[in-house]
Amino acid sequence: MRELINDPFYKLLERFDRCIIDYCLIKNDTPHQGKRAHKEAVLFAMLKVIERYIDIELKDEIASCEEVRDEPFPWNLDIGKAQAHRIDTEELLHVPKILRTDRIGRRYYDCGLPNPLKGEQIPYWYAFWEPPHTSEYGPDEFRNVNSVLFPEGTDELEVYEWTTDWSNYFEDGHEWWGAACWSIYDKRMDRYVVIMAASTD
Repeated sequence: MRELINDPFYKLLERFDRCIIDYCLIKNDTPHQGKRAHKEAVLFAMLKVIERYIDIELKDEIASCEEVRDEPFPWNLDIGKAQAHRIDTEELLHVPKILRTDRIGRRYYDCGLPNPLKGEQIPYWYAFWEPPHTSEYGPDEFRNVNSVLFPEGTDELEVYEWTTDWSNYFEDGHEWWGAACWSIYDKRMDRYVVIMAASTD
């Protein structure tokens, strides 16, 4: 597997500096093998995300003239614990209607909000435009990002939603805001997209 680092999507994502989602676009040089290939893509993506975070940590330490630690944050994962179930593309890409916005900017929707403290997974739209610290993004930005993420359309996507108990990447999200992990196989483009998010205030 290899990350598609030159994909135009990554360039677009630079404009969304308040987005807390970690995306990874992946090409597998072997034929698609269903759920097993999805799990391999999720593991590959997590390793790439950890690599990015370690790189940021080291750059921050060097820039602040702090002593570089012998070991960065102790990341861990156990992909064997990761479980998944198939979901519809429409469920992943659902865009709720904003009914109103109050004077402090809080939005009210035509659907209920998730309760991560009760084990409910946050939806993708929520991860994108309702992070702990406001993003000012909404349905238009969400649709724009996904049109570039899936340039050949969304009618040939295979989507799995994964549990978030298999890496400490997700621990911050379990405290309050939520955590999420999806893998998408785009049959038309023969590539995988992994979407992960976890945050707290």
